[in-house]
Amino acid sequence: MFNPSGTEPSADSIAFLGTYVPRECGIATYTKDLVDSIDLLEEFAPARVISVNEKETIYDYSSRVKHQIIQDYEEDYIKAAKYVNESRIKVVNLQHEFGVYGGEWGNYILSFLQNVRKPVVSTLHTVQPGFESPAREILQEIIDRSAAVLVMGQNAKKILSEYTDSTKKVNVVQHGCPDIPFLNNDNVKPSLGLKGRIVLSTFGLINQGKGIEYAIQALPPLVEKYPNIIYLIIGQTHPIVRKNEGETYRMNLIRKVDQLGLGNHVKFHNRFLTKRELIRYLQATDIYITPYLGANQISSGTLVYALGAGKAIVSTPYLHAKEVLSHERGAFCEFRDSDSITQQVKQLLENNNLRREMEKKAYKYSRSFTWPKVSQKYADILKQAIRQ
Repeated sequence: MFNPSGTEPSADSIAFLGTYVPRECGIATYTKDLVDSIDLLEEFAPARVISVNEKETIYDYSSRVKHQIIQDYEEDYIKAAKYVNESRIKVVNLQHEFGVYGGEWGNYILSFLQNVRKPVVSTLHTVQPGFESPAREILQEIIDRSAAVLVMGQNAKKILSEYTDSTKKVNVVQHGCPDIPFLNNDNVKPSLGLKGRIVLSTFGLINQGKGIEYAIQALPPLVEKYPNIIYLIIGQTHPIVRKNEGETYRMNLIRKVDQLGLGNHVKFHNRFLTKRELIRYLQATDIYITPYLGANQISSGTLVYALGAGKAIVSTPYLHAKEVLSHERGAFCEFRDSDSITQQVKQLLENNNLRREMEKKAYKYSRSFTWPKVSQKYADILKQAIRQ
């Protein structure tokens, strides 16, 4: 959709408000994947992004980023609303997660919603039962001021009934995943130096809520039976955690590996991998593990990627996992229970037919939420908001 005249195309213009790459953040990655996929549809003018930045931070953004908000400056949210009002933007997609926006419980985002005069479609990444004030009131106002609301699972939609009577405007659109080829992982392992290894993996920005220590503690009995096993912990420490706590959690994990004598069986990839690299490591994985500690986690991009790669998955039963891994698309272990992880991994390694069947079910299920299909659902909802 190159436009040599320099004027805006006649197609409807849309904007996305949230964090954006190269900021290292799950919402930033999600927004980039979504915008890439929507632009490929060519149903709108090239998407614009309104990025949210930490104070005293500069990012080398692409030309898609047309306006920036410093998250702790409330006046920036009002300026962003004015920018939208004075532009040809027809609808804004707000990517919302508590912690991204400034003010108490991120209430500065309400200053944007109270001043913008274009329809807003809000994607809610953090929905939990039992929110107390002021989080409850903020969530209620976001819903009330939105033309439509998107959540990533039926559980999230049920929870929202606690906060609003406007559940008719709530749409379930699952977290998107890349359209990854279903490959024999033994064909991928040699290129990563993993030939002949049984590969377990966990990826994502590292923080204490990941529960990785329990997966490490689960390894000694597995190593005894499968001496070629290796557990890959892929990803760097979450930038906010690193800023507040340094590398304390990662260093504790490394000490645990040393104490258990697992130096040849656990490898840390302490960097933010490109999507291409990440997919290759997933394709080489035999069993993917999400030992997360938070029972109310409603969305996990890493879990969706593992499904999209057709992996056998062992997971704690947090809300998102319970929904997408039902019908034997995955195996569940107990929260904070390394023995339970050991048992589930061992069962999958001992029963190749069970593991292969689980992989097929996971891959088949994920075909309904590859990014091209998710972006089309978004486009339909955005167009409806414009018409309204």
